[in-house]
Amino acid sequence: MATKPPKGDPVQDAPQVAGPKHAAAGLTAIGHSLRMAHQQMGVKRTALTLLRVNQKDGFDCPGCAWPEPDHRHAAEFCENGAKAVAEEATLRRVTPEFFAEHSVAGLAGRSGYWLGQQGRLTHPVYLPEGAEHYEPVSWERAFDIVAEEIAALGSPDEAVFYTSGRTSNEAAFLYQLFARELGTNNLPDCSNMCHESSGSALSETIGIGKGSVLLEDLYKADLIIVAGQNPGTNHPRMLSALEKAKANGARIISVNPLPEAGLERFKNPQTPKGLTAGAALTDLFLQIRIGGDQALFRLLNKLVLETEGAVDEEFVREHTHGYEEFAAAARAADWDETLTATGLSRQQIEEALRMVLASQRTIVCWAMGLTQHKHSVPTIREVVNFLLLRGNIGRPGAGVCPVRGHSNVQGDRTMGIFERPAPAFLDALEKEFGFAPPREHGYDVVQAIRALRDGEAKVFFAMGGNFVSASPDTEVTEAAMRRARLTVHVSTKLNRSHAVTGARALILPTLGRTERDVQAGPNGSSTEQFVTVEDSMGMVHASRGRLEPASAQLLSEPAIVCRLARRVLGEDSKVPWEEFEKDYAAIRDRIARVIPGFEDFNARVGRPGGFTLPHAPRDERRFPTATGKANFTAAAVEYPALPEGRLLLQTLRSHDQYNTTIYGLDDRYRGIRNGRRVVLVNPEDARTLKVADGSYVDLVGEWKDGVERRAPGFRVVFYPTARGCAAAYYPETNVLVPLDATADTSNTPASKSVVVRLEQSAAD
Repeated sequence: MATKPPKGDPVQDAPQVAGPKHAAAGLTAIGHSLRMAHQQMGVKRTALTLLRVNQKDGFDCPGCAWPEPDHRHAAEFCENGAKAVAEEATLRRVTPEFFAEHSVAGLAGRSGYWLGQQGRLTHPVYLPEGAEHYEPVSWERAFDIVAEEIAALGSPDEAVFYTSGRTSNEAAFLYQLFARELGTNNLPDCSNMCHESSGSALSETIGIGKGSVLLEDLYKADLIIVAGQNPGTNHPRMLSALEKAKANGARIISVNPLPEAGLERFKNPQTPKGLTAGAALTDLFLQIRIGGDQALFRLLNKLVLETEGAVDEEFVREHTHGYEEFAAAARAADWDETLTATGLSRQQIEEALRMVLASQRTIVCWAMGLTQHKHSVPTIREVVNFLLLRGNIGRPGAGVCPVRGHSNVQGDRTMGIFERPAPAFLDALEKEFGFAPPREHGYDVVQAIRALRDGEAKVFFAMGGNFVSASPDTEVTEAAMRRARLTVHVSTKLNRSHAVTGARALILPTLGRTERDVQAGPNGSSTEQFVTVEDSMGMVHASRGRLEPASAQLLSEPAIVCRLARRVLGEDSKVPWEEFEKDYAAIRDRIARVIPGFEDFNARVGRPGGFTLPHAPRDERRFPTATGKANFTAAAVEYPALPEGRLLLQTLRSHDQYNTTIYGLDDRYRGIRNGRRVVLVNPEDARTLKVADGSYVDLVGEWKDGVERRAPGFRVVFYPTARGCAAAYYPETNVLVPLDATADTSNTPASKSVVVRLEQSAAD
């Protein structure tokens, strides 16, 4: 029996506020997970489903990309993983009758939380030009509509094909293959908005845009630096790895503008001790000012250079390039400037240095707190400099660890979802499939929004995700989407992007990770399929759903791409789309011939736990860069300027949230309940700005274009943030992030360093 979604759209601007917590997980997390799961799935379905999450013969969690250990618990999931599974495996349904009742304008007036709570999409639906309601449509007619609009384009480059990080390897490979056979590299993806800065910096410095550590390396490390990341909310299973590292003798430095409960103490729900006392994780908390990380690592590098015997001279001599220029820049680092940029004390930095010098094996982990600033790429380059100085890349227990978000965002990029593909990849596609892929670079996310805004792109097709809510500059993004001739979203559930449409729109419902995928074979036979994913550390493994699909009308993502390609490309296509739809093993055979590291793909992924992709810097201390060595870099130190009377705002997730999916209205570890429109402000800053705890303010963004961007009606919450810094949840604050405020080189939106002023709200 279907469960009922909440009737009303709850108020989100009047939360109850208590003090922040100082420990994460424990019994409370178990209770919260099970309560949400029972509400969505019922008791029996909850038990059957959660016990399959992240198991070697089960399905990959649709949440984060943190890897699984070889030896797994029966309950190998975290609180947020349980929420993600419950949202997908829910018994609630969004049927054609729902769309008959609710107009698009009505849906646009609802919150993202309410939309997501309605349940799983069951039928493809179509919004004709000028219509007010979506209406049921057959799959054949849906593909005809897409084909009509694509055929009417002046060029394939007037179409944009976006990808979410939850797309499987098989679907991602087919999707980019379709776009390139069509004739475009317009393949923006969610990496453009999160870890593109990591990929840019790492590709230049070590030759591969991925992390260099495996899970076992964390257990061998002497020192782990966690910078700009909140594992307790965003990657909770990482806390188990940090706990094990601590037990093995590692020390942990946390670098963050906000104190985070999970990094203070972890109450592991898998152990008796965890359920009671838990384990303290952080040995040194550096409460850094937003955007001051490059200055911090630059000064640490200066201090390492000044310490006799601290530099691994043999490694630097044998494996690196650019040392002298880097060293000259590092030696010029200034203490006073660093203290201003970071907000830290000299004593704190000297204590960090002592821990660095005492470590023979150091890992630096980071996430969006480092990647979403104007100077993110030089910041991550400076992290690489820091590790190279002491030989901490290419040895066990050491290396770079960018912690990815979505469960297969790294795999999508590996499969070719990239607007700037490498010539070698295109050469391999051409050799395998017999057509000439386009060589001109395509649009990334920011460029795609500009193209839609300016009428240069007319068809927008999204494979998963919630593009409108994930993107910056909300008003500009929504206006751009509404200029499209056709918007198409392949989705499991409703989100705001379905209510911000082009002249025509389609919603195409697809299978989720939790569901069985059965494809028709020859002579009326059918075969159960599985897909694969790549985690944040380059491990590739199978994912097999077991639940019956939410509707008989659902198609898998690979099937949608194959049928779309057959309809759009016609008989002239050189790709065996029909074969690929029936048998995903055939897709994997082609991946094996195109993408290095996937040789004998089908056999290797059949082994329990899958296999590890090669990583030359980690495996061989070989660096496939332009110089053939790991590159030290030198760049001017940057950090955000803060005008008087203003604050630096970072956008962030609440605890009941994963990316743009809102599971609930609580942020338990930060003491926020039943609301989302809050701004966390240091009490001293609030007094200087003459705003009271509990008062309501408008957040007004200030940027060099002179355009006023306003997010109204936020409750001020006194919170122990770094001085001069504030924080508020996205997507509510995406409206404050200018489209053109992006990271140099990577073009990632600078969502973590937005200059704002607080104005008393008219409603206060």
